[in-house]
Amino acid sequence: MGIPLNIDWQQILLHIFNLIILVGGLYFLLYQPVKKFIEKREALYQEMDREASEKLKNAQELEKKAQELLDHADDEITERRIKAEAELNERDAAQLLSVEKEAKRIIAEAQKAAEEERRSILDHTDKEILIMTKKAAAQMVHTSTEEAYRQFLEAAERDEGHA
Repeated sequence: MGIPLNIDWQQILLHIFNLIILVGGLYFLLYQPVKKFIEKREALYQEMDREASEKLKNAQELEKKAQELLDHADDEITERRIKAEAELNERDAAQLLSVEKEAKRIIAEAQKAAEEERRSILDHTDKEILIMTKKAAAQMVHTSTEEAYRQFLEAAERDEGHA
């Protein structure tokens, strides 16, 4: 065989055939299972990404609803506080009115009691003045009668002494 550089074409073809068998075997034994594994893994990650996206979307919707509820709750709290303040003001006004009525009643009773006490004191004072006047008049009458009687006796004694 007169092949330059001592190249045996038959050996080259056998090596190429072995290489093709090796590549084909590796393709069927390793590449396809690895490719299927990678595709499954990729599908798994895509499914996980899709689920995560859905969960994120749901979480955002829930957050939005929660924010709306919080905003509504703030409005409701403000509304209830205004109602409570109004009720408190009404109660305060009613209580103040009740207290004012009670105060007027107490003042009226106190004035009535004071007027009765004044009348009682005036009546008692009038009675005492009357008693004192009677005593003074009696004493004046008694004193002047006694004095007149004494003068009479003295005069009578003088007349007897002269007679």
